[in-house]
Amino acid sequence: MWTQVVGKIRMALSPMVNHWWQVPLYVTWHGLTTSTINCGTRSFQIDFDFLGHELQISASTGAMRSFALQPMTVAQFYRQTTALLEELGVEVKIWPVPVEIPERIAFSNDHKHAAYDPEYAGRFWRILLQADRVFQEFRARFLGKVSPGHFFWGGFDLAVTRFSGRTAPQHPGGIPNVGDFVMREAYSHEVSSAGFWPGGGAIDEAAFYSYSYSYSYSYAYAYPEPPGFRDHPVEPEAAYYHAQLGEFILPYEAVRAAPNPDETLLRFLESTYVAAATLGKWERSALEREPAPR
Repeated sequence: MWTQVVGKIRMALSPMVNHWWQVPLYVTWHGLTTSTINCGTRSFQIDFDFLGHELQISASTGAMRSFALQPMTVAQFYRQTTALLEELGVEVKIWPVPVEIPERIAFSNDHKHAAYDPEYAGRFWRILLQADRVFQEFRARFLGKVSPGHFFWGGFDLAVTRFSGRTAPQHPGGIPNVGDFVMREAYSHEVSSAGFWPGGGAIDEAAFYSYSYSYSYSYAYAYPEPPGFRDHPVEPEAAYYHAQLGEFILPYEAVRAAPNPDETLLRFLESTYVAAATLGKWERSALEREPAPR
């Protein structure tokens, strides 16, 4: 919920970018950041510091504000964050209600969620840091449009997305507590997307995932799969197709325990992309390249 508060501040002050690329957070050497946000002619940035366990707000005027990340309610976090922004002269209005979750409580009224464990927040960030490093390697092998590593605070996942360059069929919407227009913008073009998710709901463990959305295949509930997609060979052996999600899944534990975690994850990213791009009839020869020598 804290990342939703901060993410909504970035979204409110940023111009619209394709597929909502103006809303995610980014992994840094010490946590998660909004990157630079412009407010009139001034700029500021909000950082979750998971080494010092602080929320930090830095302004282009040189002013800085922070408070400790420790157990507190969402209402307290929201109140402290907005108070610091006011001190820095930042005027912003957000829709103060979380998205993409079954139970929605306005930030100012959320006295239910108050947990913060520095050890596990730090562990989660370190997983994101290592995953993002491998995602950058994977991203560099694609010549077409491809996203940076995006931490989407609604789904609470880190994702990297490749695009075929073609438009996709209109997304049917129907995602709980997400406007249909949001999903239609997010999936306006064909994608093969992969990422890391800490688990919950249909998957009760942390995992890497990979899915496709195109004329040939969609993970959306009403869209048919192309023949053979779920049976397409992917690597490593621990990877499997999750029928309920319509995604390939690789448990985080399989990567963590592998002799070479980087190679294991890259095999999953590459083989699932090949499944999507081959069945989706992407122009692979024009979109792919060999890894650059170092």
